[in-house]
Amino acid sequence: MQNYQMYINGQFVSSVSKKTREILDPASGEKVATVPESNAQDMQLAISAARVAFDKGLWRKTTAADRASFLFKIAQAIRLNAKMLAELEVKNCGKPLSEAEFDVADAAGCFEYYAGLATKIHGETVQVPANFMSMVVREPIGVCAQIIPWNFPLLMAAWKLAPALAAGNVCVLKPSELTPLTALELAKIIHQLELPAGVVNIVTGPGAEAGEELAINTNVDKIAFTGGTLTGKKIATMAANSNLKRVSLELGGKNPNIVFADADFDAAVDGALFGAFANQGEVCSAGSRLLVEESIHDKFVEAMLKKIPNIKLGHGLKTGTKMGPLVSSAHRDKVEAYIQIGISEGAKLVCGGKRPEGEEFKNGNFVEPTIFTNVTPQMRIAREEIFGPVLSVIKFKTEEEAVQIANDTIYGLAAGVWTQNVTRATRVVGQIRAGITWVNHYHPTFNELPWGGYKQSGHGRELGMYGIEEYLETKQININLDTTPIAWY
Repeated sequence: MQNYQMYINGQFVSSVSKKTREILDPASGEKVATVPESNAQDMQLAISAARVAFDKGLWRKTTAADRASFLFKIAQAIRLNAKMLAELEVKNCGKPLSEAEFDVADAAGCFEYYAGLATKIHGETVQVPANFMSMVVREPIGVCAQIIPWNFPLLMAAWKLAPALAAGNVCVLKPSELTPLTALELAKIIHQLELPAGVVNIVTGPGAEAGEELAINTNVDKIAFTGGTLTGKKIATMAANSNLKRVSLELGGKNPNIVFADADFDAAVDGALFGAFANQGEVCSAGSRLLVEESIHDKFVEAMLKKIPNIKLGHGLKTGTKMGPLVSSAHRDKVEAYIQIGISEGAKLVCGGKRPEGEEFKNGNFVEPTIFTNVTPQMRIAREEIFGPVLSVIKFKTEEEAVQIANDTIYGLAAGVWTQNVTRATRVVGQIRAGITWVNHYHPTFNELPWGGYKQSGHGRELGMYGIEEYLETKQININLDTTPIAWY
């Protein structure tokens, strides 16, 4: 078992209180590591270090080319340590190794993408009705607080840190208290590359105290949060009531995956299962509401049930595993409670709904892939984010009804549409109120494209040029070219 320290002001340190937290393997319950359990005082030290680093210009005054070079080096180090990072991700959050390997590669790609963008932050000159040279320039915001979730630990750290650093900001990153290990390994990489002290600080601890300090501290200029909608609302309120710091939020989803009768049937079946059960369903964009046209509904459900046995449960490091455990016993209990809610609401449980049997599962947080039919849009399992391997199947008769059901949610993060009619696909996607959509696929994410949602799925965007915009201020500069004195009196 490894003992980690957090990273503040260029040093690895313990918490002020000396408290620690044990990190457990969610598949076996075994102890993997200990990490510092920080509080508000620790976070204040990190924020102060970041404030000094920014005000002294230790990072913002470096050239864009130098910032780009640093980000490229981070990416290279991630790739060199990919095996270790992927295996650690599996032991920490439970996902299958194949998914963790993809996440690690994607994290490196994210740093590379923003390394390329660091030298392409452009302003403009503007012709105005006076003898002025007028310009618009883009500048870093300042001290950026970043809170990331437990389902994609390293990847979410990359999504937050890479654009912020490319833009010239300094960062205080708080990983989830459940899954901090790969973020702390990233801190080691940053330290070895000799980034100036205070530019990146990575602090472990619970959101209720350490995370709250980031939201209320007036030395923080921006906060970026990925997580649940209720927590996002609290953060936005605290940020507004402190110093009105800038806020970007990527929150929950109850995402519709719509299958029309003219879809490629086999591809849609696979896409529905992947959309619902990839990463154990612990994905904000999971296709947890499956809308199936009535004429193919029964056949479609039957086809899914035949393929469910191919979704092999097990430890993420075990060959062939397609679905691992949920992140914690508390979260497993929450998912199981929703399964009971679905049964009590009158939905038909057609598979799963329980913990798998067998010696290898007895100490882990496993739940079988679960499918409900006879679900109506008013049921809680069709409206509330479960964040686990639970799929609600809903019938529809017409395209208009499908769109109405798809949009009947407080969320607006993602959606999928399955049809071989390109006109229908374009028409339906155009009516769905969601920030991320797929046609005849589900889940692929690209560093080049914006990620974020409508409605209570948050505001602001990550990734693409849109992601770096979230970390830039816009300033106008007017230079008077006329030597005539100002005559105003």
